[in-house]
Amino acid sequence: MKKPHFMEQSFKLIPVLFLALSISFFVSCDKADTDQKDPEAKLLTAGQTPARSTSGLTSKTTSSFGDIGNGVNLQPSYYNGGNCDLGWNLMKQNTKIKTVRIEVEPGQETNAKRWISEAKSNGFLVIVTYHKSSVLGSDSTAELNAAATWWKNNYSSLGGNFVINLINEWGSHNISPAAFAAAYNTAITEVRKVYSGTIIIDIPGWGQETATAACAVKGCSTGQTKINDTKIILSAHIYPGAYNQAKGRYMNTSDIDDLASSGRPCMIGEFGNSGGSGADWSGIVDYAKNKGWTILGWAWDGDGGSMNMITPQFQAYTSGNPKTYTTSSYFSVVYNKL
Repeated sequence: MKKPHFMEQSFKLIPVLFLALSISFFVSCDKADTDQKDPEAKLLTAGQTPARSTSGLTSKTTSSFGDIGNGVNLQPSYYNGGNCDLGWNLMKQNTKIKTVRIEVEPGQETNAKRWISEAKSNGFLVIVTYHKSSVLGSDSTAELNAAATWWKNNYSSLGGNFVINLINEWGSHNISPAAFAAAYNTAITEVRKVYSGTIIIDIPGWGQETATAACAVKGCSTGQTKINDTKIILSAHIYPGAYNQAKGRYMNTSDIDDLASSGRPCMIGEFGNSGGSGADWSGIVDYAKNKGWTILGWAWDGDGGSMNMITPQFQAYTSGNPKTYTTSSYFSVVYNKL
């Protein structure tokens, strides 16, 4: 995601400081870019045989920490200098939320350590994402390697025992399967120096290029470079403007099957109802969930726009004095899907 997501066709709004810049950037993008955003789901009905891991179509999304339950995203880095009360009391009352994906901007390590610790102590499975707002959709291998180095330097000090989502939305709509695979092979090697667990990989094109990601794993041309590490989960991000450039169209449910053809576990790492139009975000999310994939809604709080499940926006943290939040009108959009 971005700084409050403007929607990488993730469409989440960026903090006021970056709004003018973001508007000028997105106006200049081509249609594919402007139309991008931006586990515990059930298996098929009783009596049906779940697909094997070679297809992934009906496999639960599982990690080295067990099955990943459905849940929500949090983006606290851009509010109160990151010193945010995350609303755990209200979250715990809504028991369909099993997993939290916390996005961390580099420089927020001290606050992030508390966020992660609180999430664990409140009983949630935790996914932590390196989220550098200025490089979303980038094909820069230097930026991907910087994320890998950040994990090598910070995984242990952040408390460990959580699932790593290596970087949020790295890779453009234009990146090739071979280039995507080669870049991730290098980055994953670095992360493996400190972490042996499952690594979540956001697929390219702001989480929308399913065919590119699948080919990066299984290879679709003779001698093509493939992602070597098998302990990975591929993560798609689904919004109304989700656009699959490789297919020349907005995303649909066939893209879920495309991604599953990689043979790796898959998930919907973000979904929401704002940002563009053309894709049936709701139908795609339901389809993925019915295949057993984890789905994570955007966002519990921190969107910067209309996609916040609670209100007010993140309040300042005070030890021993939890803040009061209430559910917003958007809450049911996400929660009813979980």
